[in-house]
Amino acid sequence: MPSRDTDRHSDRPGRLRIDRWLWAARFYKTRSLAARAVEGGKVRLNGERVKPGKEVKAGDELEVRSGELQWRVEVRAVTLKRGPAAEAALLYAESGESRARREHMIAMRRAGPHPAHDTHGRPSKRDRRMIRRFTGE
Repeated sequence: MPSRDTDRHSDRPGRLRIDRWLWAARFYKTRSLAARAVEGGKVRLNGERVKPGKEVKAGDELEVRSGELQWRVEVRAVTLKRGPAAEAALLYAESGESRARREHMIAMRRAGPHPAHDTHGRPSKRDRRMIRRFTGE
């Protein structure tokens, strides 16, 4: 008996659910994280907000946001299996503007101080008193 995945996708060759494609292209670690991102509006297909079941095909344009990083990619191919990162990179083509903006954001984050560089371990007794006073405990 053939698997359900092959039956479900055999009628539409060259198309795949957007959450499965994002997972296969390694934008998200799990398919459920990809589906949550699509539902949360962090992924746009051809400029429009979509649901996780929307199908993508070669030639579609995606905008993917994850934290402060943003990708603008064109779908080159679809695949049912998640492969190594080198194969996943062949599924899409990132625009030059998108790559430059993303690399700039990464460089800015690296150039700034570490978020916890001001902290020096546990709060002192004086610090704890101030925290209690501030929080109203």
